[in-house]
Amino acid sequence: AGEKVGSNSGNLVAKLKGNTQSQPILFSAHMDTVSPGIGIKPKIVEGVIYSDGTTILGGDDKAGIAAILEAVETVIEKNIPHGDIEISFSIFEEGGLHGAKNLDYSNLDSKVAFVLDSGGEPGQIIIQGPAQNKIGATFIGKEAHAGVAPENGISAIQMAAEAISKMNLLRIDSETTANIGYIAGGEVTNIVTKSVEIKAEARSLDDDKLQKQTDHMVKCCEDAAEKFGGSVEMNVENAYGAFKVDEDHEIVSKVKLACENIGLKPYTAASGGGSDTNIFNANGITAVNLGIGEKKPHTLEEHLHIKDLENASRLALEIIKVYA
Repeated sequence: AGEKVGSNSGNLVAKLKGNTQSQPILFSAHMDTVSPGIGIKPKIVEGVIYSDGTTILGGDDKAGIAAILEAVETVIEKNIPHGDIEISFSIFEEGGLHGAKNLDYSNLDSKVAFVLDSGGEPGQIIIQGPAQNKIGATFIGKEAHAGVAPENGISAIQMAAEAISKMNLLRIDSETTANIGYIAGGEVTNIVTKSVEIKAEARSLDDDKLQKQTDHMVKCCEDAAEKFGGSVEMNVENAYGAFKVDEDHEIVSKVKLACENIGLKPYTAASGGGSDTNIFNANGITAVNLGIGEKKPHTLEEHLHIKDLENASRLALEIIKVYA
């Protein structure tokens, strides 16, 4: 996987042979973080782990890794009955779930997976996640001197601005979001800009809504190019598919039981973000994403309550016991 995505590391897969004949189960977290994530100096203040404020904490998803490792270590130390336990620590999750996409699934026997990578408190069970389309547009206009003969030019910036102004963006409805995340073009003020690139995304829990939003954004770009006499090159790529695990599926029932056994209040929810959970489900492994208590991930204010980390690990351990 590392070679395929240009990473300096590959996915890490490990197995602990069971001492019962129970079905194998998979625990997963991702090893990469967003930036700035180098030189992290964690500190503990009143039971809460923070960075020093100059970097992220990196609990997304090192907290998931720590919780899984502690649970498995406890199983070994106390010789707790268990079936085969498989662990997958993926690379390049933050950049588009590339580690999970390039995982060798022939190495895994599990048909159920527990991803520890959700921001909710322990007890949260993510059973639904969105599909995402990446939408790229390059507007092509015509250069001209902006002071001498601007009427001879076609402004790519003007086309892009027109397109974006017509788009429905951010929160579309309870299941759908859209965003323009990148725009680039132009160099100097005295030239009518010939080319502008924008990068956008659309997400939805509903495939039909995702297609409708994507088509809307593409049409806005095409209409803007036509209005000003330019052209636009569109590129739409499906980043990952949606998933939904039924409320009455055995995996949900067992996680709820595990929560109740250790005094946590279980609840199911849908997520607006993608995770390795999407990819596991797409590859025939029924997976849910579990809350580990991450607060303000992807920011310098990221923090994690030690109690939540402990409970996430206790839950992973109890899931092992429930499946034993």
